[in-house]
Amino acid sequence: MDQSNTLSPISLSSPAPLEQIMQEIAEHKGCGTTGGSGKASCGSSDGPADMAPEVWEKVKNHPCYSEEAHHHYARMHVAVAPACNIQCNYCNRKYDCANESRPGVVSEKLTPEQAAKKVLAVASTIPQMTVLGIAGPGDPLANPDKTFKTFELISKTAPDIKLCLSTNGLALPDHVDTIANFNVDHVTITVNMVDPEVGQHIYPWIYYKKKRWTGIDAAKILTERQMQGLEMLTARGILSKINSVMIPGINDQHLVEVNRAVKSRGAFLHNIMPLISAPEHGTVFGLNGQRGPTAQELKALQDACEGEMNMMRHCRQCRADAVGLLGQDRSAEFTTDKIDAMEVVYDADTRKAYQELVEQERQATVAAKEAEKAELAKLADAEGISLLIAVATKGQGKVNEHFGHASEFQIYEVDAKGSKFVGHRRVDLYCQGGYGEEDSLETVIRAINDCHAVFVAKIGGCPKDDLKKAGIDPVDKYAHQHIEQSVIAYFMDYVGRVRAGEITHQSRGDADIRQGAFIAA
Repeated sequence: MDQSNTLSPISLSSPAPLEQIMQEIAEHKGCGTTGGSGKASCGSSDGPADMAPEVWEKVKNHPCYSEEAHHHYARMHVAVAPACNIQCNYCNRKYDCANESRPGVVSEKLTPEQAAKKVLAVASTIPQMTVLGIAGPGDPLANPDKTFKTFELISKTAPDIKLCLSTNGLALPDHVDTIANFNVDHVTITVNMVDPEVGQHIYPWIYYKKKRWTGIDAAKILTERQMQGLEMLTARGILSKINSVMIPGINDQHLVEVNRAVKSRGAFLHNIMPLISAPEHGTVFGLNGQRGPTAQELKALQDACEGEMNMMRHCRQCRADAVGLLGQDRSAEFTTDKIDAMEVVYDADTRKAYQELVEQERQATVAAKEAEKAELAKLADAEGISLLIAVATKGQGKVNEHFGHASEFQIYEVDAKGSKFVGHRRVDLYCQGGYGEEDSLETVIRAINDCHAVFVAKIGGCPKDDLKKAGIDPVDKYAHQHIEQSVIAYFMDYVGRVRAGEITHQSRGDADIRQGAFIAA
C-alpha cells in the first residue's frame, strides 16, 4: 500500500455526545483559506463581499456553489462514466431508470460524442444553463478517457459553460494536472470519514493499484487519497466542494471532524446530505434497515458545522443525468432520440443576453430582501422567536408554485437577525389529475411538520383546512413575490400578533425526509 502523504489518525474512541461536539465547534469559529488565494472561505457564498473577486467569478452563476445562484441558473450532468472503483453501502447504480431522483441513477449512458451533442441541445433550449458536470453514474475518474474526452469536446464547442466533476477521490491525485489543464474550476469529493474505523462500516471494498482492498485497509487508503487530492486541488486554485452523507449511528458525530479536516485543507464548501436508504433502492443500508436522519437531526449537524466553513444546504442529491434548475429535473426532455430529432443551433450571444436578464432578476431579488431586512431593526426585542417556513416555488426566488403541484418545498429560517435558506423537502404531488389524494397530503404534512407556515401561489380549501389542523399556516398572500422579502414580512407580522396576544409562539416538532425520492407522480 502507498504510504506517502499519510494522515495522522483521527480517533473516535469514546465519542462525545453530538450536543457537546456542537458546543465545542460553536466556540471554535475560524476561517481557512481556499483556492490558494489566501482569502478566507468563512461566511456566506452568496455575494462578492464575502470572497476574493476571482473566486466570486467562479461561483456567481454556479447553482451548486452559490445558494443564491441556484434560484436562477441551471446545470446538467452527462452520464459518460459507468465504472466505479469503490463500493459504498448507500449506493446502488441503476440504469434505464426514469422515475427515481438520486445519485447513481440514469436513464441512458452516453458516449462523449453523444454527451457533447446533448450539452449543446440543452444549452440552446435552457440559456440559463451555465454548468456541465460529470457525476457518474460511476466515478468520472474511474473512467478518465471518457470523462476528459467529453470535457475536450465541450470546451471547444461551448467555451462559456463551466466544467465540473464529482468523484469519490480515490483516483483524484492521479488526475489533478489533467483537471487543471481542462480549466475545470470546480471539483466535488465525497468524503464520509477521515477515520478508517468509521470508514470500514461505509465502504465494503475499494479497487486500487490493481488490487481489491477491504475493511480498515480500504478505508485508510481512501481517506489518504481523498485528503491528498484535496490538498492538490487547493494548491492549484481549483474550488472543492465536499459531499458527506449523514448516516445516523455510523458517521453523524464524526462528520464534525470531517468538516474540520476538509476545511484545514482548503475546501470551499461542505454539503452534508441525508442518507437515502429506502429498501426499494436495493442498497446494503436500505436492506439492513439503516435509517436516515430526520429533518431536525440534519439541520442540527449542518448548523454545528456552519461556524467552520461555508455550508451547502440546497443540494438535491441529483441523478447522474439531471438537467435544469435544482429541484426541477428536465432530463426526460433530452433523451437521445429527442436530441437526434432536434435542429441544434448554439448561439453564445443569445445565451449571454438571456443571462444578463437573469442577472437583473437576481439583483432585484437581493434588493427586495435587503429592503425588508432593514425593517427587522424594529424587532430587537423579538429574540427567542424563530420560524421555519416552507415555500412552493418554481425558481427565480419567488413564491410561484401551486401547493398541489409542488414536488418539493424550500425551507427558510427567519428570526430577528434575518432570513436564510436552510434546506428543501421532497414530497409526493398532492394533486393527481386535478384530484386531491388524502394519503399524499399526509406525507406532505409530515415533510414540513417542523414549519410554522407554508407559502404558496395558490391552494385549495381542503388542503388549507388540513394544514391549519396540523398547526401549519397556509399563506397565499405573497403569491409571485420575492421569497425572502415575504418571509421577513410574515415574521414581522407574526411577532406583532404574538405581542398583541393574538397567538402564542410555540416551537414545532420534527419532520420526515422523503426516502423514496421518486420524480414520477
